[in-house]
Amino acid sequence: MDTAELHRRIDAVWRLESPKLIGTLMRVVRDLDLAEELAQDALVAALERWPTSGIPDNPGAWLTTTAKHRAIDQLRHRQLTERKHALLGGDPGHESHVMPDLDALDDDIGDDLLRLIFTACHPVLPREGQIALTLRLLGGLTTPEIARAFLQPEATVAQRIVRAKRTLAEKQPTYEVPRGDERHERLDAVLAVIYLIFNEGYAASAGDDLMRPTLCEEALRLARTLAARLADEPEVHGLLALLEIQASRGAARVEPDGTPILLAQQNRARWDHLAIQRGLTSLTRAEKLGGSTGPYALQAAIAACHARAPEAAATDWPRIAALYDQLVDVLPSPVVELNRAVAVSMAEGPAAALPLVEALREAPALTNYHLLPAVHGDLLEKLGRLPEASAAFLKAAALTGNAREQTLLRQRAAACAEV
Repeated sequence: MDTAELHRRIDAVWRLESPKLIGTLMRVVRDLDLAEELAQDALVAALERWPTSGIPDNPGAWLTTTAKHRAIDQLRHRQLTERKHALLGGDPGHESHVMPDLDALDDDIGDDLLRLIFTACHPVLPREGQIALTLRLLGGLTTPEIARAFLQPEATVAQRIVRAKRTLAEKQPTYEVPRGDERHERLDAVLAVIYLIFNEGYAASAGDDLMRPTLCEEALRLARTLAARLADEPEVHGLLALLEIQASRGAARVEPDGTPILLAQQNRARWDHLAIQRGLTSLTRAEKLGGSTGPYALQAAIAACHARAPEAAATDWPRIAALYDQLVDVLPSPVVELNRAVAVSMAEGPAAALPLVEALREAPALTNYHLLPAVHGDLLEKLGRLPEASAAFLKAAALTGNAREQTLLRQRAAACAEV
């Protein structure tokens, strides 16, 4: 194996394992900066040793063990420093650092990650700070990916993460599993984290591939675990329903060479119908619990309309448009408005939707959102305004960081220009 291939594999391992590793270390050392430092030290050790010894069979366990040993050294050093400080007449009121139970590092990492997401979504932080920090540390998303998820400048999100870490360092909250009302208060942020992890996996904001399946799988695992533990929370089932139905299309969304396939052209026989059934069951559960108008349940109901249609032409677009009307009320957002406009175009025709889309061009949040000019181009193409459509598709291609989407949009622009 050459050096480039080895580093590519180590990078893949790191992207998969680092959120779990940082989360576990955070709980034990109770210091985010130190947890990140220890995790990075473990990565440096891997880069030094694995080229000679090879990547171990369980690289996550290797990284955890290495980080654990470094954590023990750090914690012992702290205790030694504090004892010397006390002997030299230090502050008698100073609270000594207590060595935690280091066996906690060996806990089952699967369920532990969900628990750590709850602890990281701490109420001492504003909601957007909770979500951004948790996505960065435990969700495996980069700062640019989080910025695209929030439709905000990268610098804004980076500062939000820095402020969140500073607040936690100042407040020094306990990293414990919240219970009762406190857990319920954090649920909204936890659901948002899982939802955004899935979204980045379902439609990667950058890179050479349309999808990042490992992120989708992790989000689904988290949602399923949460639904099993919080069986009476309707929006938990609404989110699970949405993710199951969306994930069911995975195999039909790309050609063998990675080229994206639009929803209307997908071979629905390739959809995972067991996943669809699981999603519909979860949606029914959410509705029976009184959550039919929750934002995730409404999105799941929209996805269910597509899942129930045997072919694209049979899709109940008036029903989808009506559901988007409800969603706009409970989740006001320019992105929801844009999706509603798409549904209106399918239910009533492109002429009815065009003014809705053009009105959204003034929305600051959508200034660099590539799907706005993409939808605009699609409507213009259907209305026969091909030169304008071509320009819109080119603008959309320039705004997306995903290579597959860029290629598709440029192809549509070229097709409009040739007519």
